[in-house]
Amino acid sequence: MSVVRLFVLGVVRLRGQAHGYAVHRELGTWRIDTWTRVRPGSIYHSLKQLTKEGKLRALGVEESAEGPGRELFSLTREGEAEFLERLEAALSSFDLEELGAGVAFMTALPRTRVLALLRSQHQRATAACEGLEKMLPMFPQRAEPPHTADLLTLWTGSVAAVARFTEGLIARLEAGEYTMAGE
Repeated sequence: MSVVRLFVLGVVRLRGQAHGYAVHRELGTWRIDTWTRVRPGSIYHSLKQLTKEGKLRALGVEESAEGPGRELFSLTREGEAEFLERLEAALSSFDLEELGAGVAFMTALPRTRVLALLRSQHQRATAACEGLEKMLPMFPQRAEPPHTADLLTLWTGSVAAVARFTEGLIARLEAGEYTMAGE
């Protein structure tokens, strides 16, 4: 999944309309440079591509006292649909960058939907972790290839961390943290 598309669609959705610099600045306040591979150039490229695909609508140029005018964008119906589809996929992902993007925008969905997605993700993460742990004895340190046991340990730890995080987030959502869509 291209997480940058979720970020761009999500920020434009949050603001109602935005230009590229506003999207970049908003994401900068979230410090996404510390937890994603999203770079400023990919934001501007995504804006152009999403507009070309009909997911964003160009609204015209907003004048700026700080330099040249900036093109404003808003979400189309197709863009809203892609945003929601990517958001649900992100909340179902084991990938930390994708899951993080999903958590950043999860309030766009009803609480019951987010809880269902996270519970499903938690069950899959727990099952994957158990499956990886069962495989470990089959690959002693001197097995061929020699790095297999270490990789299984790395993957097990990574998936277990996602499962623990998800479990805690589910508990906070069940306790009423966050204001979700429709509340």
